[in-house]
Amino acid sequence: MQYSDRILNTPSSFIRNILKVTEANDVISFAGGLPNPISFPLEDMHTSIDRAMKQHGAKLFQYASTQGYLPLRQYIADKYNRRYSLQIDPDDILLTTGSQQALELLAKVLINKGDGIIIEEPGYLGAIQAFTLAEPTFYPVTLEHDGLNLEQLEQALQQPNVKFIYTVPNFQNPTGLTYSLEKRQQVYDLIARHDVILVEDDPYGELRFEGEHLPYIGAGKMENSVLLGSFSKIVTPGMRLGFIITKNKELLQHIETAKQATDLHTNVFSQYVIADYLLNNDLTQHIQKIKDLYKMQSDTMLQAMTTHFPTHVSYTKPEGGMFIWATMNNGRSALDVFEKAMEQKVAFVPGNPFYVNSGDNNINTMRLNYTNSTPEIIEEGIKRLASIL
Repeated sequence: MQYSDRILNTPSSFIRNILKVTEANDVISFAGGLPNPISFPLEDMHTSIDRAMKQHGAKLFQYASTQGYLPLRQYIADKYNRRYSLQIDPDDILLTTGSQQALELLAKVLINKGDGIIIEEPGYLGAIQAFTLAEPTFYPVTLEHDGLNLEQLEQALQQPNVKFIYTVPNFQNPTGLTYSLEKRQQVYDLIARHDVILVEDDPYGELRFEGEHLPYIGAGKMENSVLLGSFSKIVTPGMRLGFIITKNKELLQHIETAKQATDLHTNVFSQYVIADYLLNNDLTQHIQKIKDLYKMQSDTMLQAMTTHFPTHVSYTKPEGGMFIWATMNNGRSALDVFEKAMEQKVAFVPGNPFYVNSGDNNINTMRLNYTNSTPEIIEEGIKRLASIL
């Protein structure tokens, strides 16, 4: 059987493969990026399912428009206009099957083989996987503690056929880092001089449990701005509901065409139910409960790392989101540590898959997720990991 180059060159999800290994009941896993299921609004969602069924009946099971359920798009527009003064309307929004589909659609619409994509390093694994299918040339730019390295970004922007730059400005996956206000402006000033699209992927932005919310880099300020959002981290991931926001009408039209070719439309049952939930419940109050939970879990993990980790291990201290990024400054391979950690029944994600050129097996970084474990399990898991480090 002869397969396409694009699929043969696209790695399977390192994390999904790890999760198969870590599903045993006796393994403490910091590997997944899983929201805590105790944060799912089960009773309210049950009520919304019943109400949506009674109000809309067969519409929940029929084909629907590609762009998505209008009341839900209106809700999203109102929310972002109120919070960020973006001045968008429902026609600037397209609903997607999770924000993961948005990544794949953007690459499908914008990238010819060999075209350039600027991406953070380390970068979000799901984006690397989605973009790789389009066979681009990646231009990785080092992510510093406050955002992208400006010198490297300027060099990358001068490369041929660069189509877009992909960023996760708030509580980035995998590092947990957030771009500073100053760095956001500096990145904007650089990008504004080039004919390139800025993609800001923001699934974690509302999960800030410390500090102040910051404005987006380009959303609301530049036509070639694309903002991605999701209900996976603030309501439920299983509904697979995300969205694309852009004022670029031509781009959005092409994305809609690509989506028609991909799946016609996003699950309409999910759209009606999520819309009903959002319109009949206090989302702000619900998110506050999630933030309180995640801050407690983050504080627990950071304190355990401070207590138990050797001094050669440094790590980020996120102000929100779901991840901590650790670096072993003695140069030890994260893959080597992972194998020994699994012997001790504790798992994390080695840094390798977050780098587009990860052939070097001596990458010394790791991603730790704190949102899906109890404080007691976090403490025990960090102790086990520290005994290896």
